[in-house]
Amino acid sequence: MGHGDLMSQAEDVADQFLRVTKHYLPHVARLCLVSTFLEDGVRMWFQWGEQSEYIDSTWNCGHFLANVFVLINLLGQLGGCVLILSRNFVQNACFALFGIIAMQTVAYSILWDLKFLMRNLALGGGLLLLLAECRGEARSVFAGVPSLGHQSSPKHLLQLGGRVLLVLMFMTLLHFDLSLFS
Repeated sequence: MGHGDLMSQAEDVADQFLRVTKHYLPHVARLCLVSTFLEDGVRMWFQWGEQSEYIDSTWNCGHFLANVFVLINLLGQLGGCVLILSRNFVQNACFALFGIIAMQTVAYSILWDLKFLMRNLALGGGLLLLLAECRGEARSVFAGVPSLGHQSSPKHLLQLGGRVLLVLMFMTLLHFDLSLFS
């Protein structure tokens, strides 16, 4: 059995796997990109009292406004995730989730914690990838023929931005120790 035969068999297995899973992979990818929002929304439900108390004690805004904040977080996150996963109003849901990220960044003082700020930027990167996926490519005169002049289309720029921001999350996982005695 030569190297070529092994590669040919591997390509056949990969091709068959992709044929079987190509209808499910976009749904799984969307679920992975919004899983943090799903988890946070469910946590808001189960930790309602603690979240409300924290906002009230941090901002001295009163029990009512703290509960409204938690309710907006809960409904915004779970509602946005449902809309994205069902592929309805994806752009609006992404913008709502961007708003939730901005609101949480201010409310929980994430702006001053570099690790959480990078993670929030990574969440924004995931939302940019979802926006790029829902954007339709403009139809060309020659269907299916790639064109050279449109490499900086809005979809490509959104994908680039999303990928760069997702890399930032992985940068927070790296620990650099620059001391001589370690």
